Amino acid sequence: MFKTSGSFNIFGDNMKNKILAVILIAAAGFFGWRFFASTPQGTGSGSARESRGIPVEVTDIKQETIRKISQFTGTLKPSTRFVISPKIPGRLEKILVNIGDAVENGSLIAVLDGEEYSLAVAQAQAEREVSRANRQDSESAMETARRELDRVKELRLQKIASEAELDAAEARYNTARAAYEVARAQIQQREAALEAARVRLSYTRIHAGWTNGDEKRIVSERFIDAGNMLRANDPIVAIVDIDPVVARINIIESDFPEIRIGQRAIISTDAYPNRTFEGHVVRRAPVIAEESRQAVVEIEVANNELLLAPGMYVRSRIEFERKHDAIVIPASSVVRREGVRGIFIADTNTQAASFVPVETGIVEGERMEITSPDIQGLVVTLGQHLLVDGSPVRITEKTTGPEN
Repeated sequence: MFKTSGSFNIFGDNMKNKILAVILIAAAGFFGWRFFASTPQGTGSGSARESRGIPVEVTDIKQETIRKISQFTGTLKPSTRFVISPKIPGRLEKILVNIGDAVENGSLIAVLDGEEYSLAVAQAQAEREVSRANRQDSESAMETARRELDRVKELRLQKIASEAELDAAEARYNTARAAYEVARAQIQQREAALEAARVRLSYTRIHAGWTNGDEKRIVSERFIDAGNMLRANDPIVAIVDIDPVVARINIIESDFPEIRIGQRAIISTDAYPNRTFEGHVVRRAPVIAEESRQAVVEIEVANNELLLAPGMYVRSRIEFERKHDAIVIPASSVVRREGVRGIFIADTNTQAASFVPVETGIVEGERMEITSPDIQGLVVTLGQHLLVDGSPVRITEKTTGPEN
């Protein structure tokens, strides 16, 4: 019996690999020949596709209104906000409003302990009465001195009184008259002190007051409770006007020349995703901050329903320009050929596409204005990246283009 080794192979590994390689080369050659034979002589698959026309989609070049709109982000602020504070120190006896309360112009907000100030008024009144009594005494003394002076003058004319007696009588009268004038001035001083004491007493009753309008406003913050000691100008509550509110946005340097007072703006916020609010530009900062290269713009927004709240994050769309009867195409149809921007216009008669260099203007969403040249017809919106000037095309679909 013959025995074979486990490593014996009649063909050998090398021979096996060579046979496999020959088979693969033969198969590749056969299929390559079949593919080449199925195409027109001297052309490739690209030429075959072009002979049938490159499939494209087109839409009409339209004349319609287009707008230049930019979107900015910002924060809502109250149109006015002020803090109610006492003008005098004292203990807060009671506070009559809380957060969210509506207040009218002149409403009583808080009361300070007024005992000390009431006593000051009483003291000022007493001092005024003393001054009035002093005035009466000085007036009486002045009248007596006047009569005495008249009597001495008469005696002097009769050569009975001496010149020295006349001088003495005049001096007494002048002194009495000066005392009277001082007493009168003291009354005015005491009356002013009394009025000041009354004013300080009135400051213990703290009211909300404003000058621009009588509409109700809302308490937005409360800083202190009854029983606390207050210094002058310590805050008690903050009051805001939120109808209208103001959207405060920042614009970059390139948009700065476009902003004008009175421009319409559309405001949206995540709090009301399906609703927009209309406003208009009321203020624009005259300077651009060096650090951010941005300028502040304020947009006033009507808030009759009080839906918008200061502090909300908002987006604002501002219309910078509007053109009617502009030539408009889908923005996606613009391509570059050898560094030139243009579009392909499809000719349904020749079934070919022509490359037309264009100058563009306003872009609004998916729509773009063509400022030059004056074009019309069908613009290629899909498949244009496969085209060159004069490429044969096959229109597969005509779309309506982007909506306004």
